[in-house]
Amino acid sequence: MPLLRGIAIGLQIGLPTMDSLEAYRRLYALIETEIPHRGDRLPAERALARRIGCSRETLRAALSRLEAEGSIWRHVGQGTFRGPRPAGVPLRETLLVAVTGPADLMEARLLIEPTVAGAAAAKARQSDLRHLRRRIEAGRRARDFAACEAADSAFHRAVAETAGNPVLLGVLGYLADARRRAPWQHEWDRTYRRIGVEEFRKRHSDQHAAIVAAIEEGDSAMAEREMRVHLETIRAAMAAAG
Repeated sequence: MPLLRGIAIGLQIGLPTMDSLEAYRRLYALIETEIPHRGDRLPAERALARRIGCSRETLRAALSRLEAEGSIWRHVGQGTFRGPRPAGVPLRETLLVAVTGPADLMEARLLIEPTVAGAAAAKARQSDLRHLRRRIEAGRRARDFAACEAADSAFHRAVAETAGNPVLLGVLGYLADARRRAPWQHEWDRTYRRIGVEEFRKRHSDQHAAIVAAIEEGDSAMAEREMRVHLETIRAAMAAAG
């Protein structure tokens, strides 16, 4: 009787009465259908609760179960992501003061990411290569500025995950945090307005594919070179847009 009375009260005042198990099932189905790739970001809690038809409290219980299973991972201030938690964690937010602008960030990326790509070539497994190819295809399907940026970020994170070094992954997580900040976003927006989405889908995705081809060959030197070419292309585009 207490349970039935609670349901009746919930219906009277318009509250969701779904239990956490049903919320878990619906959330799992939604993720499998609409967020199929490791590293993709889930919608905000409010939007998820509305889609599933439950309270945010019930949703959080379902999210906790998925996180315990390794289906998702959460990071305060960044969001919820598909897949298991990466081996590395981003450096502390306060360290972002070291990045004074987009030029500094690009220089840091050029110093670090080619080496990461070389390490990925030495360690890549077939599952890593499949994941990297999916990231490339996501870039080729990008339809707007936000999708292009998300696809690019996910690709570079996937290369770092393939390298398998938690320290490097943490450093690149720090750089990814910096890329979400206003100075970089301003420059990136100006750059994309100049080169257009089609340029990203073609040239940048082709460069991503060249990086993955070198990783698949196990050629660290080539992977480093291809990553450097790619990042220099980005830097040149940003300079031209300025």
